[in-house]
Amino acid sequence: MGSRQRKIYKEHTKPPPELKDITDEETFEKARVYALDKSKFGSVQGFFSQFFNTFLVMFFAHKYLWNLSQSINQKTGYLDPESEIYRSMTFILLSNVMSTVIFMPFSVYSTFVLEEKHGFNKQTAGFFIKDQIKKFIIGQLIMLPLIAVIVKIVQWGGEYFFVYLWLFVVAFTLFMMIVYPEFIAPLFDKYVPLPEGELKTEIESLAASIEFPLYKLFVVEGSKRSSHSNAYFYGFFNFKRIVLFDTLLSDEERLKVKAVVEASEKTEDAAGSDDKKEGEDSLKGKGCTNDEILAVLGHELGHWKLNHVLKNIIIAQVHMFLMFAFFGYLYKQQVLYTAFGFSEEQPVLIGFMIILQFITAPYNAVLDFAMTCLSRRFEFQADDFAFQLFKRTDKLRSALIKLNNDNLGYPIYDWLYSAWNHSHPPILERLAVLRAKDQKAE
Repeated sequence: MGSRQRKIYKEHTKPPPELKDITDEETFEKARVYALDKSKFGSVQGFFSQFFNTFLVMFFAHKYLWNLSQSINQKTGYLDPESEIYRSMTFILLSNVMSTVIFMPFSVYSTFVLEEKHGFNKQTAGFFIKDQIKKFIIGQLIMLPLIAVIVKIVQWGGEYFFVYLWLFVVAFTLFMMIVYPEFIAPLFDKYVPLPEGELKTEIESLAASIEFPLYKLFVVEGSKRSSHSNAYFYGFFNFKRIVLFDTLLSDEERLKVKAVVEASEKTEDAAGSDDKKEGEDSLKGKGCTNDEILAVLGHELGHWKLNHVLKNIIIAQVHMFLMFAFFGYLYKQQVLYTAFGFSEEQPVLIGFMIILQFITAPYNAVLDFAMTCLSRRFEFQADDFAFQLFKRTDKLRSALIKLNNDNLGYPIYDWLYSAWNHSHPPILERLAVLRAKDQKAE
């Protein structure tokens, strides 16, 4: 399907008449070239990933790493080489190191060639290196104990271990939903309270009007990483937070945030200068007005009011339970392990990998498509909520157009490619529905 979309990029070199109010020829051409470059890069990366995974299976690389894990544990003298839990943790660590090293060139190319070429990258080499090191270390600190507990539950839980495993993973997921934004995300990006002013007052009034329990209002310094824009909310019960990317804000609001950030970095001047690229004025003139930001937040709050987040969590947990139950049904079948080079052993971790990654791949593809369709439905419902909230969609439409242009979003898509890949409706389709709502209300 990627080839179908690349054909669209190559054939549509001029904006059609229906785009005259959305983009100009210069922006359209930039978006077209950016999309084409991303598509080509994605196809190369996808082909390599498929080739790499096939190579691992064909040459029993997982068996080799499993044996190597035992050898390493034996040589260290600190870990029991016969313990499946310790062996599984070492296996995961080795796999993650290998994957990180092999796929790092793609990450470097994406950041410093592709995104740099099109003006989105704001990272220095130093920032990127520190970022990757932190991601890897924190990822292992989370993943290794998690693997240990999962293996232990399967060994201990008996016939219905999958129920206990599911309960543990549900609890762990909810725990991470609380811990990640509060303690882990700030390790990578700076979060500051939205400065006092008209925008903050209006957002608080908007939240109060629909009884959204707004606890805190943050701005994340996303411009240190990229010039792409976003906004989201998180939190449980009466402790909801709204987060705005500084790239979403107008020049005036962004300057206020910059002053707050600089004030908090008075003792970190050297580190700050090392992490920031020159030429931040590339953001000047971008972003949204306060009214447009409110319209975007009206859409995001619609997801909360309509329980879209809760519905997605429930679907995810049901899916997880079914996967664990399926694993419990199959994981003792020796033929699965033999196909991967394990003639006698049945390691829990390897069983998870075989069943959840390979055996259920067709089911997961169908589920992903179903979730994409559901997500698009949710997006239209959230747009409708914003319309009901403001009784008009002009500000939301202008915000969507600005964000699309600022992010160099290409507005023309092959229908099949879009249906399979896009969790959000294409902008032309979305704008047409919003415009129809305004016309109907007149």
